Amino acid sequence: MVTGTAILVGRGMDAEKVIDDFTATRRQYPDRPALFHSRYATHGAVSIDNCHPFRLGRDRRTVVAHNGVLPRRVRPAPYDPRSDTRIAAETYLSRMPFGSLDTTAGRRGLEAWLGASKLVVLTVDPTFHENAYVLNESAGIWDSGIWYSNRGYRPDTGSGLLRSRAWLYVCESCGDVDFSRRGRYCGRCGWCFHCANTFPHCDCLRRSTTPANSMRRDMIH
Repeated sequence: MVTGTAILVGRGMDAEKVIDDFTATRRQYPDRPALFHSRYATHGAVSIDNCHPFRLGRDRRTVVAHNGVLPRRVRPAPYDPRSDTRIAAETYLSRMPFGSLDTTAGRRGLEAWLGASKLVVLTVDPTFHENAYVLNESAGIWDSGIWYSNRGYRPDTGSGLLRSRAWLYVCESCGDVDFSRRGRYCGRCGWCFHCANTFPHCDCLRRSTTPANSMRRDMIH
């Protein structure tokens, strides 16, 4: 959350406490740019170190949060516990590879690299013209003055069981919610819920071509 001259960051693994803390802080700064991120782990360890947002490089003045799956170049190598977003923030995006976000070329370059995913930047660095940037904004939803990266925030009109398990049916790539999904792939964009790659670049598909994986293939379809 932008407080004026600083970025205030909170993280946690207890959802209720994190929400309460964010709500209390938001009351103190109701008109400042703020973001709240609930992580659905696709790469890296499930740990507080991989909770968003992340500093851009080592700069305390700028943080990023991301929804979706980033390109392979920033995905963790074997035994690297970091998430793809954390790697991108620490080692790639900190170099501003696409140029300034205050230019059309810089924003378009970063959005093209993001693909179907979305990125939010909060900053108090005076070299930026704004305190907040939303990349691939059109892929999200504005609702009552709040921007949501996908439709998962909307309450389900079906049974309580479906509401409690809604996160199982939200595609982290395009944000589609499909309660009738029976396979491993998102029916809208082809994203794989198991390996987090888009069809036909699915790691599960490649692994399933070997006899040793035939039983596993049957189990996860």
